[in-house]
Amino acid sequence: MNVHGMAAIYRFEMARAGRTLWQSLVTPVITTALYFVVFGAAIGRHMADMDGVSFGSFIVPGLTLLSVFMQSIFNASFGIYFPKFVSTIYELLSAPISSLETVIAYVGAAVSKSIILALVTLATATLFVHVRVEHPLLMVLFLVLITTGFCLMGFVIGIWAGNFEQLQIIPMLIITPLTFLGGAFYSVSALAEPFRTITLFNPVVYLISGFRWTFYGVADVPVWASLAVMIAIIAVCLAVTGWMFRTGYRLKQ
Repeated sequence: MNVHGMAAIYRFEMARAGRTLWQSLVTPVITTALYFVVFGAAIGRHMADMDGVSFGSFIVPGLTLLSVFMQSIFNASFGIYFPKFVSTIYELLSAPISSLETVIAYVGAAVSKSIILALVTLATATLFVHVRVEHPLLMVLFLVLITTGFCLMGFVIGIWAGNFEQLQIIPMLIITPLTFLGGAFYSVSALAEPFRTITLFNPVVYLISGFRWTFYGVADVPVWASLAVMIAIIAVCLAVTGWMFRTGYRLKQ
């Protein structure tokens, strides 16, 4: 395994995050903090508890993942798209580093940035609402699996995208609506039929529910189902990424 090559890519991606700190960390945290102020501190005091948890605290996991989803995709997609844009992708493809090592380096850097963002966001949330974590180790596991899955998804989008506009199509038009409809601000059990059943077809529901369970011990779906969905997302994205490297899809154009 080419450890030096992987480390070089990883350091380059982390250094890029440092140069764009305002965009990659400060702006998402400020945006999420505004959500906490409006929904948690202001509106939350007038809302009923959700599954025995105050509304302001209940939405913390969902708002954290809302930010993590978007930044995971953007970080990973831009990381692989920019070499294509400036035509340095051929240097990467001809370097003595395998496709698996390339994916590990790029996705590993994106995962690191997303985890940092999530932890900073959670720390910010404690300034506005009460947050407790009943299962801290499982919370970290869920966070790593979720960020890995969405960073792999972003990596696939970065290879597929033909321009900067296409980098934003899936995150803005698909992921964001699914997140808002996936229980980020409410409990799925509060929905009436048939909307409750329809909502269960949204994979984001399982991610938010499982992540929220690690905080407060309440979940809309079984925890094993949340783990299964996360593993499935990772497996599908790995399979697609492998196919893209094997066929050279939009990498050698």
